[in-house]
Amino acid sequence: MDRQADRRWPAIDALVTARSKALKRYAYLLCGSSHGADDLVQEALTRVLSRRMPTDPQELEKYVRRVIVNIVVDEARRTVRWGRLLPWVSARDEVMDRSGEIVERVALAEVLAALAPRQRACVVLRYYEDLPVDEIAALLGCGEGTVKSQLHDARRVLARRWDVPAGERTGIAKGDAR
Repeated sequence: MDRQADRRWPAIDALVTARSKALKRYAYLLCGSSHGADDLVQEALTRVLSRRMPTDPQELEKYVRRVIVNIVVDEARRTVRWGRLLPWVSARDEVMDRSGEIVERVALAEVLAALAPRQRACVVLRYYEDLPVDEIAALLGCGEGTVKSQLHDARRVLARRWDVPAGERTGIAKGDAR
């Protein structure tokens, strides 16, 4: 192994030790499967380790999260040719969880699966990670207007999916004025 890789191990090790659960939850929300989330985090860390990476721990975590989003988007693009990709909670997860948690996880996975990959990434970053629009734009490498339109479109899809009455839909959009 080269010297650069030797210097990267402590930073990756510290990130995995401190933030692996958060990274897995983040990946789960993007793909809808605990096994897929494990694979996503592992693949992202492998890719990060093989490239130049930030030395600041917070920047490193942001970089890994960006790589996770890129992997999800790339995979979705790849699978579009072969059919629609619908992430579901695995049967193993259902056996291990309590019944209420199963229903919530399946519902969350189904709702997020209804969104396009970029919309899903924006929704997870905005509502799960509670990031402001400007940070999401920087993380995804797009404009703030793009993030806002992705969130708007995602809210419309989610409102239709949940059969939210039209009068209540505007309240959702107004409540997101950050």
